[in-house]
Amino acid sequence: MTPLSHLSDHLVADMSISALFNDFGGKINCLDFHRTADLLVTSCEDDSVRFYDITSAKLLKTTYHKKHGADRICFTHHPSAVICSSKYSLDSDEESLRYLSMYDNRCLRYFKGHKGSVRMWDLRVNVCQGMLHLRGRPTVAYDQQGLVFAVAMEGGAIKLFDSRSYDKGPFDTFLVGGDTAEVCDIKFSNDGKSMLLTTTNNHVYLLDAYHGEKKCGFSMDSSANVTIEATFTPDGQYVLSGSGDGKIHAWNISDEPNKVGCWDSYIGVPTCLRWAPRRAMFAAATSVLSFWIPSEEGKPPVEPLSET
Repeated sequence: MTPLSHLSDHLVADMSISALFNDFGGKINCLDFHRTADLLVTSCEDDSVRFYDITSAKLLKTTYHKKHGADRICFTHHPSAVICSSKYSLDSDEESLRYLSMYDNRCLRYFKGHKGSVRMWDLRVNVCQGMLHLRGRPTVAYDQQGLVFAVAMEGGAIKLFDSRSYDKGPFDTFLVGGDTAEVCDIKFSNDGKSMLLTTTNNHVYLLDAYHGEKKCGFSMDSSANVTIEATFTPDGQYVLSGSGDGKIHAWNISDEPNKVGCWDSYIGVPTCLRWAPRRAMFAAATSVLSFWIPSEEGKPPVEPLSET
C-alpha cells in the first residue's frame, strides 16, 4: 500500500475500488480507522459492529448488539477497543454510550445519561467529567492533539473551547455566513489549521481554524433524507466529499481549490467517507462498504456492483 508521503494529484485522481463488502443488513451508520493500526470498524442499522484488516481487505470479526443497537462508532487508543453510541432506549436512563472490547466481545464500561447536552467523559470512569448545555443539536470534534474542541450549533455558529478550561466558555466564536442549515459533521485537519464542515443540505465548507474565515465551499447535489460526509487526507492537502448524485469528488486545497478527481461511487450516495490515517486509501459506505486505493498499485479494479 502506498504511504502518505507519496500523495499527489495524479495518485489521488487514480483511485479506484479494490474491495467491496455487500453483506450488510442495512445502511452503514458510521466507519472509523484506527490511528496507528491498519484497522477499520463499522456500525450498521442491522445492529452489527464489524472489524476489518485494511491491508488484506478482510473481515476479522462481527458482533451484534440487539439490545442497544449500533449508531456512531470510533476507535479508542487501543486497536481492539471502540466507543459505540446506542440507537435504542435513549429516552430512559440507559447506556447511551458503550466502551466495547472487540477482542473478547465485552462491554468495558457504560456511559449513561448522554442526552440534550455536550458531555465530556474519561474512559477510565463512568462519571461525566463535564457538561455544556447548548441550544439545538450540537456537533462536536476535537483537534488531533486533544487540546481544542469545536462545537457547531444551529444558525451556523462555531464555538472553540480549550479542553483544559472549557468551563470558562468558548475562547472564540465565529459564524459560517449565509448558511443556516444544521451542521451534521465537523472535522479538524491533522495540523489543526483547518476545519471541514458538512451541513444537512449537502454543503461543505473549509474554514481557517484559527480565525474562522471561510476558505472555500462546495455545494454537492442533494438527495432526499440523505446526508453526506467529507474528509481530509491526513496531510491536509486534499478534501474528498460524497454527493447526492452518487459520486465522490476530490480537491487539492493546498492553494486555490482545484478539483483533481471525480468518480462514480458504484454504491449509491456515500453517507460515510474517511481517508485512512497512514495509507493512500479511503473507504466509502452506503449499505455497501468499498475500499479505494490507487489503481497503479497493481491490483485490478473491482467490478462495480450491477445493483445498489
